[in-house]
Amino acid sequence: MPDTSPPPVATTAATGTGTDAGTGAGPGGGAGHGAVGALPSWEDLVTTALLGTDRRPPPATAPGREAPAHLLDTAAMATVRRRAGLRAGPAVRRPEPAPADPRPALPPAAARRLTLLLADRAGGPGGGRRGNAPDLMELLPQWLAAADAHGYAAPPQILPALLDAARGRTDLRPAALAFAGPRGLWLARLNPDWRFARRAAPGGGTALPDPEDAEAVRQLWQEGLFAERVALLSRLRRSRTAALALELLTSTWATERAEDRLMFVDSLRTGLSARDEPFLEAALADRSRNVRAAAAELLSALPGSALGARMAVRAASCVAVDHTGATATIAVEPPLECDAGMERDGVPARPPAGRGERSWWLGRLVEATPLGTWPERLGGRTPRQIVELPVADGWQDELHAAWCRAAVRQWDAEWSRALLGAPSAPEAGGPGSVSLAERAKLLATLAPEERAAWVAGFIATHGLSEAFQLLGVCALPWPPELGRAVVDALNIARDAGSYPWSFSGVMGLAERCLDPAEATRLNALLAVPDEREGASPGAGGYWAEAFQRLVTTLRLRATMARELIPPDTGGSPGKG
Repeated sequence: MPDTSPPPVATTAATGTGTDAGTGAGPGGGAGHGAVGALPSWEDLVTTALLGTDRRPPPATAPGREAPAHLLDTAAMATVRRRAGLRAGPAVRRPEPAPADPRPALPPAAARRLTLLLADRAGGPGGGRRGNAPDLMELLPQWLAAADAHGYAAPPQILPALLDAARGRTDLRPAALAFAGPRGLWLARLNPDWRFARRAAPGGGTALPDPEDAEAVRQLWQEGLFAERVALLSRLRRSRTAALALELLTSTWATERAEDRLMFVDSLRTGLSARDEPFLEAALADRSRNVRAAAAELLSALPGSALGARMAVRAASCVAVDHTGATATIAVEPPLECDAGMERDGVPARPPAGRGERSWWLGRLVEATPLGTWPERLGGRTPRQIVELPVADGWQDELHAAWCRAAVRQWDAEWSRALLGAPSAPEAGGPGSVSLAERAKLLATLAPEERAAWVAGFIATHGLSEAFQLLGVCALPWPPELGRAVVDALNIARDAGSYPWSFSGVMGLAERCLDPAEATRLNALLAVPDEREGASPGAGGYWAEAFQRLVTTLRLRATMARELIPPDTGGSPGKG
């Protein structure tokens, strides 16, 4: 659509009142163009341009002049006339100077590298074939994390490009804003396109009071904006004055909006402890269903809570060991109804669409039950022995899925190991039917080394086709065992004759997560292999190209890590 807005105009001078006022000569004022009467309005000129001068000739066209040229001359004269009639507006207040950033400056080589990474944001290869070139924009998050770890300040001249990059990618924002520092926040206040930076900053960019200054803390809690109050609660919960956070929240709880109460309850995840239980128990009677559910979830994750004990009694009445058969079996009898007590403790009476009521109630009871309940309830067995027991009447999937949610919520590594099973287990879903998404959540409860070793064993047995979600929870850079497993699996996939883009997700992860030291091992994979019978046409060449890109990216990451080393240390770059 063409722009039909008139030229910019402010207050007109006393000698004119707009484009319709007065008369004027044509451009140049020469007689060749003839005199022109009152200028048509800007809207008339736009309408004529849209319809075409053949269908709507412009008024007062001079003899011998073509109508399109006359229309353009008239529009130019109208524009000049309006702009000439503008009055200067009042002077605006100059912004305060940008605050100082006390952090050390980037080494020059690292500053040049950042400029290249940010320049690639708009000019990257997009979704097409990349060839051998690394995807620089995908390396930017890693570069920012490393720069933040060194404690560098962002060069002032790159702040606009950095904020633009963070505007387009939410995953960049935490590291980008930390790197941008106080000057980045100052600059973001001057451009509405960067308002996300103020929302992401604690308290919307407002300086929070010292947690020890009780008077200033109370004043901000009473008078501050919602974002400031949430940020204040989070900061207090991380300090020695955590009890004050709960005191403030209690003092105004009855007057808070439901959506605000929900966010305040969620902020109690930070530093959750037994002292929060009375407040959360009271929140179980809140008039908002979402607040009640959030309070119940936190109480179920709190060791020794009264809610956990109530849920344990209910769940234990539904799950037991049946010894009547040849082998011990877990028998399940889900609740017959959802009573008022269950509802108060966070069990919704109505299940989601497609779910049966009794299975829904059972799952909610079991996931909120302390996992320490089950060894005693089920014959003194360990979590692994419990998980290996068969479950009667088709309840295994529901029961194991609820145990998975409980293990993640209660951060129980022993139960997570039991539910994950051995990585070489032939079952696609593990013991029971633990999905890949559930496995990824269970893995997050394990130590990084154990997590990586499990995923490496899974890949060695099952290959890469189902490993993408699992690789996403592994710490960076990948330990050597996991890196070797991924490279070996990629090599096997290449030998099988498939195309590399079937594994593009894993290849992209490898570029960002492999230890750069693995580049040497990959040199043997850079040659184009002989095309085997039955292989996809040209697949060998594509694989060689993909491995070349991987090696190039790993070497670039090693160079980036070296560039970030402070010039006066002379130390090794470590792993990039």
